[in-house]
Amino acid sequence: MSYSSFEHLRLERHGPVGWLINNRPDQLNAMNAKMRDEFADAWLELDRDPAVRVIVHTGEGRAFQTGVDVTEIASDGVGMQRYRESVEQFDLHFTSWHQKIWKPVITAVNGICAGGGFHWVADADIVIAASDAQFFDPHVSVGQVVSLEAIGLIRKMPVESVMRMALVGRYERMPATRALELGMISQIVDPPERLRDEAQALAEKIAKNSPAAMRATKQALWYALEAGLTDACKQGAQHLVSMWGHPDQEEGPRAFAEKREPQWAEPVAGDGS
Repeated sequence: MSYSSFEHLRLERHGPVGWLINNRPDQLNAMNAKMRDEFADAWLELDRDPAVRVIVHTGEGRAFQTGVDVTEIASDGVGMQRYRESVEQFDLHFTSWHQKIWKPVITAVNGICAGGGFHWVADADIVIAASDAQFFDPHVSVGQVVSLEAIGLIRKMPVESVMRMALVGRYERMPATRALELGMISQIVDPPERLRDEAQALAEKIAKNSPAAMRATKQALWYALEAGLTDACKQGAQHLVSMWGHPDQEEGPRAFAEKREPQWAEPVAGDGS
């Protein structure tokens, strides 16, 4: 399957792993209006490719992502107003969570992750980072509100740590070692040059599992973040039962008993499974 050619993003596939690469390295991968629009299509293209079992998101150059392009909003006469309606209506499309991507998503943070870059940290299933990664949120330092990204991060890490980062702004940077301690990320890659190799290896491990089972698992666990305990467990039971009678549920135990790799049912293009 060939992918669209984007101005500020690059899509690749290596085996069962689809890659979404932020590609504005000269601007530290800051998100301008064009890049914001491209994200919506890029996620869906990878989701619709049945050969892609896992998606890795990373950045080109010395930064993963540094949020909205402040130079653009300061100089084009439109500023943040272009985003008002979409934010007021919560009609956002630039992360995998916004786009309801039910394939596993790994964010691999290379270098700087700042401000709006935390959208993809908060909305990924797994986050790993290079040993030289740095995290900080400069919103309040440029007169903006820290909101959606930090609200997402509160699900992953202590509230006070999120508050400190939000209120200190650009005057303090969190190293990868501290991000690991706080649960923002689950792995540090050293040396940094091995980040993509490690992300590919992790994604290939995940890709060995039943696509249908992983889809239902992701839906159940993400729903649990939205609901109370009882409602989450009731919904989780429905996702659990949804696999009963699926070919993968029979193939998994059979392959285990026969000491071989399972042959999973082929995913249906576009359904995320």
